[in-house]
Amino acid sequence: MLTGKKILLGVCGSIAAYKSAILIRLLIKNGAEVRVIMTQDAVNFITPLTLSTLSKNTVLINYSKAETGEWNNHVDLALWADYFLIAPASANTLAKMANGICDNLLMASYLSARCMVYFAPAMDLDMWKHPATQANIAKLQSYSNILISPEEGELASGLFGLGRMAEPEYILNFIVKFNKKKTLKGYKILVTAGPTYEAIDPVRFIGNHSSGKMGFTIADELISLGASVILVSGPSNQISKQPGIIRINVTSAKEMYEACLVNFKEVDVCIMSAAVADYTPVNKEKIKIKKKDATFNIELKETEDILLNLGKQKSEKQILIGFALETNDEEKYAYDKLKNKNLDFIVLNSLNDEGAGFKKETNKITIIDKGLNKTVYQTKRKEEVAVDICQKLIETLNK
Repeated sequence: MLTGKKILLGVCGSIAAYKSAILIRLLIKNGAEVRVIMTQDAVNFITPLTLSTLSKNTVLINYSKAETGEWNNHVDLALWADYFLIAPASANTLAKMANGICDNLLMASYLSARCMVYFAPAMDLDMWKHPATQANIAKLQSYSNILISPEEGELASGLFGLGRMAEPEYILNFIVKFNKKKTLKGYKILVTAGPTYEAIDPVRFIGNHSSGKMGFTIADELISLGASVILVSGPSNQISKQPGIIRINVTSAKEMYEACLVNFKEVDVCIMSAAVADYTPVNKEKIKIKKKDATFNIELKETEDILLNLGKQKSEKQILIGFALETNDEEKYAYDKLKNKNLDFIVLNSLNDEGAGFKKETNKITIIDKGLNKTVYQTKRKEEVAVDICQKLIETLNK
């Protein structure tokens, strides 16, 4: 899968450094040539001898060899690599990468790299959640570096939460899939993501808990498959991991409807994963509503049904995909939506399923197509769910 690829692996000071040994074996087993750069702190967690033996290359740590003065040329190292993978990437190294601090061989090589750079963070929960770390990650993604998200689980501190470095098998599959054949090259695809906010007054709104992550991961996967992607996003803090996505930010259901109408006729496929509000206030006050009475009523009206309208406009050549998040009678509502809105297939998930729903790193889906064929998937990370949805799209296009 990685035959002939040259991978430069950076290993930082983290308890997760032991996973780099497994990662090297997997990369080599899949045809890659691996060279390793370690930080000074990394050698406290795993020996250079271990990684040198596994990679069959000398492990580099310093700018030069003290015994001979021979220079380890960071420019040559960076230009040699097809991919630069930093795993584990500590909070310290992320901060240096984001701000161009060049005080070791790993950083000098990173700043010289012209290839795709992947980074797999590993740190404790509070370090991962800290605004400084999140700002550094956002900055790195803005430089087109590719985040391999950490996993949730028990951490070295004894806490439970996000911060565990992704498992080596997952990292391998992530890189392979990221560089897969461009099976959707030539297709133009519209994706919606996130919630909509329906203003009550200038301060308050009606909304939902959607983070937009599912839609963003779908857009990233589509780009990796060669598609041209327009992403219409409601309010969301998500950042695309793939360069090249045309992002249109909206707030309300009306704005999302208008953005979809403008672009729908020009696309081959539309994937409506956004959690659009069904209702919006009849009257939106221009000034903040003051507290007066013990009770307060808001009159609501239906928003434009974006999916229904697109289904009516859909040509025979276009593919339209909807989503259904339900809490009861899930399949019945999904079948009704599939039929009534002229969809090619629908992605169903239920809040009754563990690991599914808003603001989670995972999802559990069932896909039902217009032939009423049903496929039930196991709970997976949302990046993997996006792969399943895109593979179903490819099958549909090839029918």
